[in-house]
This record gives sequence, C-alpha cells and structure tokens, in this order.
Amino acid sequence: MTTLATLHRLFDQYRVLGEKAVAQVPDADLHRVIGEDGNSIAVVMRHLAGNMRSRFTDFLTSDGEKPWRDREGEFTENTMPRAELLADWASGWACFFAAIDGLGDADLARTVHIRGEAHTVQEALLRQLAHYAYHVGQIVLLARASVGHAWVSLSIPRGGTQAFNAEKFGQGRG
Repeated sequence: MTTLATLHRLFDQYRVLGEKAVAQVPDADLHRVIGEDGNSIAVVMRHLAGNMRSRFTDFLTSDGEKPWRDREGEFTENTMPRAELLADWASGWACFFAAIDGLGDADLARTVHIRGEAHTVQEALLRQLAHYAYHVGQIVLLARASVGHAWVSLSIPRGGTQAFNAEKFGQGRG
C-alpha cells in the first residue's frame, strides 16, 4: 500500500469514528458545552470542516490559511441543526479527500505553506492527521459523556477483549 493510500485510509477511519460517535448523541447534546471555555461537539465539527476547506482548497498552490476563513467564528457556539452540521462536516471531508486523492507519490516531496510556514506535502498531511485525530478524540469523549450508559463502544468494548480475540484469532489466544 502506498503512503497516500495509507493516509487516505487513516483519515477515513477518523472520519467514520467521529460520525459513529455523533450518531449516538441526541440533537440537543450536539451543542452542550462541558466546563468553562469548553467546546461542544458541534463547534469541534465546524472547526474541523473549516480547517479542511481552508487547508485543502488549492492545496498545492496557495497558503493553507485562506483569507476567507473565519476560524474564530468556528469556535462560536450556535444552534446549527444536525442535518446542517453533518452537511458542513461532509463538505470539509469532501474538500480534503478531493485534494489528496488527486496527489501522486511524487507530490509528497513538494512544498506547501500553512500560515506562511513551508512543509513538504507529507509533513502537512501528517500534521493534519494528528490535528484531526486530536479533535475526533474530543468528539468521541464528549459524545460518550453525553450518552452515558447507553454508549455503544466504537471499538472493542470493555470486558470484550477475550471474545474479540477468540473470534478474530480462534480459541486459545487471549
């Protein structure tokens, strides 16, 4: 598997993880803020979508921090309905995947700029992978806190390791 194919798969795993977490959250809790100066799930989703559109519009030819981006506005709480929030999220991911799916392995060594700082394409993608994983982790944590005991695990549930291993690897592996 190529580096770009691996990165595409990893980014998509985080996209799906975020969507599965959000799917469990009641609409009203999408805008719930835990703690002073915290962010709601909706704010984190809007921030990621805005970041993706900014970074990956004209990815190879313009700075990743676009003058039209309203980063501060991404962190302003509003009551965006679920459908609109999910459409915004999907728009960001579509922009991102359109940009990286158009790349070839030779592009990984090219230079792009983010806020005036030069990065190779590979460095920029790894930077974004860490950023998106960080925020999707926040979404999962906030979703889990919102849902409580009704939470359905997004991976191997607590207490389920032996059953998972038995199913995946057969009996005898713990």
